[in-house]
Amino acid sequence: MAAKDILISNKTPIVDTLVADYSLILNKAEQKKLITRREYNNLKSINRLDTEGHVLKLMDKIMDKGEGTCQAFLNLLQTDEGIQETYPELKNIFLPHQVQASSVDNTKKKRRRKKEPEEGTSSAADLEGSQLVKKLKTRDSQDGKALWEKSIFDLKSSGILETEAIVGKVVKKSELITSKIKTFYFFMGIADETASVKLMVYGKDHHRQIKEGSSYIFSDLKKDGIYVKVNVSSKVSVTKPVIVPEEFEREAERLLCPESPLTSIKDIKSSRPQKHVSVEGTVTKIDPVIKVKKTNHQRFKLKQEAEEISVTMWDEATKQSKGLSVGDVLLLNNMTYSGKVSLNSSKFTKIIKVPSVGIRKVTLKIRGIKKTTLKETHLEVDLDAKLLTLIVTSRLLANTLNFQLKTGFRDDLLKRIPLSVEAEIQGNRIIKMAVPENT
Repeated sequence: MAAKDILISNKTPIVDTLVADYSLILNKAEQKKLITRREYNNLKSINRLDTEGHVLKLMDKIMDKGEGTCQAFLNLLQTDEGIQETYPELKNIFLPHQVQASSVDNTKKKRRRKKEPEEGTSSAADLEGSQLVKKLKTRDSQDGKALWEKSIFDLKSSGILETEAIVGKVVKKSELITSKIKTFYFFMGIADETASVKLMVYGKDHHRQIKEGSSYIFSDLKKDGIYVKVNVSSKVSVTKPVIVPEEFEREAERLLCPESPLTSIKDIKSSRPQKHVSVEGTVTKIDPVIKVKKTNHQRFKLKQEAEEISVTMWDEATKQSKGLSVGDVLLLNNMTYSGKVSLNSSKFTKIIKVPSVGIRKVTLKIRGIKKTTLKETHLEVDLDAKLLTLIVTSRLLANTLNFQLKTGFRDDLLKRIPLSVEAEIQGNRIIKMAVPENT
């Protein structure tokens, strides 16, 4: 499959992923000579588009350059360490064989291939491994499904006819957006029992009438490019609640609110300005909401171990910080680092209160290594008869196991596992650890 075809088939999930940090992918594209300096400046100076619009412009620019540039862009997305760390979701978008799609020889090209998703639809590859979906794909009218009803899974893989409709739960709805030609539209993440999808919806009436958490029948839909659209001629009818698996509900929410990488406060302070991050910490101080003529805002401070940072919630986001108290442990998703040792809320910000967790003394067995950096290591451990992921500072790990902390220390660590250790843990973090004397 040609690189350009891969980008077209996966355009929606790629865009939804890259919006988490548009500046990074734009800078990487310029560094790798995929776009010229002039094109870089032109893309960066566009101010009438939201982040999603900027990413679409960049992808369109790259696809217009031809197969060679498309293949180079694919290689960048799949092999660059910074890209992989910032956008971990990318590994779920591409099939393994797609990495070397352009290098397939003529003999292999003649082999019979599996049917590809049609242009403009999201790839269903990440759903193929789900036993639930495999069962649901074989549903027919015998299970009570109407002949006109199409599952979201089938919608994404084969499109939709004018005589067909989808039934789904509205998990997330965006704000109303005004285009440059003065039309009104918004986006929705909806899901059913088979998958989730992002819809582009036109009209103020639709925005007012469609409610998050409710289920609807959507008919007379239009498919245009990467989007399935609900326009003024489409029909939207409320229906009984659709039961949605938790995995698809979370997926639908991420379509509109892609989660930025969870980052420590220490690392945030050394990041470039305007980087999108998520952070977890304890509230140490909170100010009242300040009401001004244009925009309300509220400030509070968040602490994580020895590091502290100021947080400002703006406008609608102040509703989420209502009722917070000093001592609350929070997970802040999709914040923006301002470069002044502070974080600002974004339109995707979400506050989650984390239950306060005490310190536990445990004996655990290190089974595997999920991620290593010189700052921290993610370990797979046996604990409470479960395989869990715990985080430990790499310095503490090196001191405890007596190895040299250097680039590539993962290989030294692999030689020592499986290994039992005594540890003190708080939440998902190991704060103290020691090797038992009899080990």
